[in-house]
Amino acid sequence: MDKINILLKQDKKTFHTADLGLLWDIGNNNTLLTTIKRYVKKGVLVSVCKGFYATRPIKEVDRFELGLGYIHRYAYLSTESVLTKAGVINQSIGKITFVSSVSRKFKLAGWEYVVRKMKDKFLYNDLGIEKRGMVNKASVERAVVDLLYFNSKAFIDNKSLVDWDKVNTIQKEMEI
Repeated sequence: MDKINILLKQDKKTFHTADLGLLWDIGNNNTLLTTIKRYVKKGVLVSVCKGFYATRPIKEVDRFELGLGYIHRYAYLSTESVLTKAGVINQSIGKITFVSSVSRKFKLAGWEYVVRKMKDKFLYNDLGIEKRGMVNKASVERAVVDLLYFNSKAFIDNKSLVDWDKVNTIQKEMEI
């Protein structure tokens, strides 16, 4: 199977240089970079930023998938992004917020991202984490637990939209 077919059959739409090397079984870095350069020139790959590519125009890539792809490690959508969409907090932050094992801020394709670092024992506990397509997303209650993990004095506008029994259960089970 040729490299383009291998690439386009993936569910994932964003790739780092190393991902493409593994996918195409290319160990020589010069060969890999030349292949990538040719596919960018042909329009098969779109360069998002140095070492990071998409298989479709950036505006067509889901903004959450784009951020997760760039982070390039386990992460999930949480805190303000989840709580604002659910109406639990009213202030708009304008940033997409993830939780992962690193702390970062970056911009891609007009979107701003914030990644908050969480201890592994909490991060990898999947209580309240739902997989939706290529994106892991916290439930409202897990997002509240995460927000309180980072800021115990965080303000919640619409407390009635939160199942506080579930919040307490998640906190107890995670031993936060």
